[in-house]
Amino acid sequence: MKQGLLENFMTQDTKRNKGSSITRVLEILEAIGEAKHPPSPLDLSLALDIPKPSIHRLIQLLEKEGYVKVDLHGGLLVGGRVKQLLFNVWENEKFRIERFSILEKLSNKIGETCGIAILQDNHMLYVDRIQTNWPLQVYLPVGSTVPVWCTSSGKLFLSHLSAEKRKNILKNIPITQYTKNTITDLNLLESEIQRIGVTNLGTDNEEFIAGMVACSVPIFHPNGEIIACLYTHAPSIRKSLDDLISYQDALRDAANDLNIYIKNSID
Repeated sequence: MKQGLLENFMTQDTKRNKGSSITRVLEILEAIGEAKHPPSPLDLSLALDIPKPSIHRLIQLLEKEGYVKVDLHGGLLVGGRVKQLLFNVWENEKFRIERFSILEKLSNKIGETCGIAILQDNHMLYVDRIQTNWPLQVYLPVGSTVPVWCTSSGKLFLSHLSAEKRKNILKNIPITQYTKNTITDLNLLESEIQRIGVTNLGTDNEEFIAGMVACSVPIFHPNGEIIACLYTHAPSIRKSLDDLISYQDALRDAANDLNIYIKNSID
């Protein structure tokens, strides 16, 4: 029978100090998750004071089990199983109630669909959503993924990256022309993202879906880094982009409530 991940660590590392390997694994995952740039095994070895043979062995096991992955330059990133774990915790009913109450209040005020999107690989993933009851609406349910270069949340997330990292991302993803308003010229797109970086308000003027406008504001981790976006979108026949932007104070107030909720959840 295949041994579980934790049992692997316990049998392949010293058993004299029970739990030491588990603690190291958690420290490795925490360090990778907090790093602003993908760390190398050597970086982790030095930062966590773990011998190089041990760090390589633990990383190999974590990679095999899907908890970490290695990028093209040998840097380490959290893997799919960590993301799934975080998503499962996020979806836990105990934690959803407060988030949904914030979203529902915001949606009632704006009169349009509101939700939360997070970055997943090279797309934005919708993880929470309050749908309006209008007969005419844009249906993008929880679990939908949308592009980063032509959506309000995606461009807002990109605006929080360094210019170098953003350039590397945009030059390597297929920038598709979804509508006549989609910005496909990289120089123009960079200017648009820089503008969003100044205002901290993401916008989508029928760039992803013809007839849909959207705007979004950031949700922050207590360490100050963006972790999600709070968005609202509407059919342009009912609200213009300027109409949605006029609600930015309400969006920022709701995002601040979510920031407090996240901090309390972590504490």
